[in-house]
Amino acid sequence: MVITCELAPADVVAGGRSRRFGGTSLHGLRSKTLVLQPGNDIVDRLEAMSTLLAVVEAGSLSAASQRLGIPLTTVSRRLSDLEGHLKTRLLLRSSRRVTLTDAGVAYIQACRRILEEIKEAEYLATGAYQFPKGEVTITASTFLGRRHVVPVAAAFIQAYPEVSLRLRLTDSILNLQDEHVDLAIRLGVLPDSSLIARQIGTVRHVICASPEYLAGRAYPATPQDLAAFDCVFFTRFMNASSWEFSINGSIVPVTVRSRFILDSPEAVLDAGLAGAGIIRLFSFQVADAVRDGKLKVLLSAFELAPLPVNILYVGGGLQALKVRAFIDFAAPHLRARLASDLE
Repeated sequence: MVITCELAPADVVAGGRSRRFGGTSLHGLRSKTLVLQPGNDIVDRLEAMSTLLAVVEAGSLSAASQRLGIPLTTVSRRLSDLEGHLKTRLLLRSSRRVTLTDAGVAYIQACRRILEEIKEAEYLATGAYQFPKGEVTITASTFLGRRHVVPVAAAFIQAYPEVSLRLRLTDSILNLQDEHVDLAIRLGVLPDSSLIARQIGTVRHVICASPEYLAGRAYPATPQDLAAFDCVFFTRFMNASSWEFSINGSIVPVTVRSRFILDSPEAVLDAGLAGAGIIRLFSFQVADAVRDGKLKVLLSAFELAPLPVNILYVGGGLQALKVRAFIDFAAPHLRARLASDLE
């Protein structure tokens, strides 16, 4: 027999009675009609998903039992029932830890997505979306994050006391869905993807050197003149033998002499300030040193087109008010800060 029922925001009607899903919000299922078949109780399935997620995050069944406030036997039974329903093993259990199988890795990602959507819908139904609250996870590159994102984030949490931020500063590109990141602030032209971008500014590619290094030398007038100068390279994103320039409307690689090769932009900046040679970095990385007269910009007429800076987020679903609040707050502040770099 197939039973069709409407789900309330936080309750599921099953078996003629209202049943609240303990430990997991039933957001995302509001205003949806579910078909419940005997032996396939949607509430039990959501409880099992929530339990599986707790086990993975806590690292063991016993730790999940304590986190959820339910007996260990209940945790074990829910997992066994879930694996029996799916007819596949999700966890490999040992005396010390649990490990996801390949099927478990894929399933846990789906669980997180489903439970998050349920939470979002419940927030809407209960009015929680009238005020931003909860945690927002953001990722940005280390240098950009420290210079611009951290100050803006600090101002945001003062303006929104019910929202907390988790900021992951890394020069690696994180997969927002796999890493459970709400927003990314990234440089560069975006490849085709499911991500939605909101441009908040641009950054320049800047060639510069310290006055001490340039003392007694004729400044380079063209990119080709760099062959007579010592150059400092940041190897992560560029070839260690040439730099690209905009010459007569075309992007042209120019061979330069690399005397010092480094793997972090902070180290490249330090080398430039120390007089090691000519450096190439983004405008936000050298802005303070240029403004203070510690570095001098060179060859600005041959700079490549500025790179866009975007706030990225995953599209296709309901966007939490906490996320929208951060975007709307941060975008104008970040735009103004980026524009002030090497005006």
